[in-house]
Amino acid sequence: MKKINVAVAGLGRIGKIHLKNLCRNFPEIKVVATMDVFDESKAIADEFNVPVFVKTFDELLTVDGVDAVVICSPTDTHADYVVKAARAGKQIFCEKPLDLSLDRVNEVLEIVKKSGVKLMLGFNRRFDPEFKRIRQLVVSGAIGEVRIVKITSRDPGPPPVSYIKVSGGMFLDMTIHDFDMARYISGKQVKEVFAKGTVMVDPEIGKAGDIDTAVITLTFEDDTMAIIDNCREAVYGYDQRLEAFGSKGMAQAENEFPNNHKLYTKDGVSGDLPLYFFLERYNASYNAEIREFINALISGGDMPVDGNDGLHSIVIGLAAKKSLAEGRPVLIKEILK
Repeated sequence: MKKINVAVAGLGRIGKIHLKNLCRNFPEIKVVATMDVFDESKAIADEFNVPVFVKTFDELLTVDGVDAVVICSPTDTHADYVVKAARAGKQIFCEKPLDLSLDRVNEVLEIVKKSGVKLMLGFNRRFDPEFKRIRQLVVSGAIGEVRIVKITSRDPGPPPVSYIKVSGGMFLDMTIHDFDMARYISGKQVKEVFAKGTVMVDPEIGKAGDIDTAVITLTFEDDTMAIIDNCREAVYGYDQRLEAFGSKGMAQAENEFPNNHKLYTKDGVSGDLPLYFFLERYNASYNAEIREFINALISGGDMPVDGNDGLHSIVIGLAAKKSLAEGRPVLIKEILK
C-alpha cells in the first residue's frame, strides 16, 4: 500500500507530540515536511529525519506529494491555514479551536465542504482510554438513562498572561475541551449555558480581561445536565475527572498517577500526586486521535471529530462568555441568531 505523505505545521509542544507519534508509531505514513516560524525548530525536524523544513505555510503546501497536513500552529493561524490547505486539496487535521469567531468558523467550514477534503479537529480527550470507556458504558446502557455528567478539569498552573491575552479566554481555550466532552459522553446537544466565574489565582489574569476559576452548568435538550468545574491552578497536579450518573448507576474516570502504590503508616496514607500536566496525562490520547485520523484517510470514512463538533464547542463557549458577562443563563439559540 502506498504510504500517506503528511506535513506538520507548527513544532511547539503539541506539534512535537504529533510529529513524534507520526514518525514512530505509524508505518503507513511518511512525514515529508515540517514548518515552523522559528529557525531553531529545524533541529526538531532533523531529529526525526524529516527531509524538508520551511518557515511558511505557503511553502509547506508546495512540497511535492503532500497528501495531508497536521496543523499545530497558534490559534490565530488555524482558520487561514485550513482554508489554504482545503483549497490546495489536502486532507486536514487541525488542533482546536478552528477560530474564535463564529462567523469565521462557519465560513471556513463552508470552504472545506466545497473543497471536498476531510477535516478533523483535535479534541484529544475523546480518545483517552478511560473517558472512551465511560462513553462506551453510556452507549451500552450500563448506567441507564443519563441524568447528570460531571467534569472536573483543573490545570496545575496558569499559562503566561501574554498567552491568556490572545487565547480567547478561559472558556474558549481551556473549557472548550470540557464542552466537547459533555456532548461526547452524553450524546446530547446543549440548549442552555449558565456560567459563573471569578479570579482567584492571579490578579493579572483579571487585568487581562479573563477569569481563572469557574463553574458552568449545561442543560441539554432533554433537560438533563452537565456540571463543569475549572481552575487554572491545582497545586497537586493535573486534575482530570469525569462522572456519568444515570438511572441504573454511575461510571467514573479518575485521575492518572505515575503509579498506584499507597503507603500506609501510623501517620496516615500517602501516594503519588496525579500526572503533572496534559503532555503526560493525555499522551495515549494524542496517539490514538492521530490513529483515528489516519484510519479515516485510509478507509475514506468520516472523521471521528469533524468541523461541526468544533462549531458546537465554540457556540457553547460564546454562550458561556455571554452568561458570565450578563449574569444569567443563555440559550444556545441566542448565539446562533
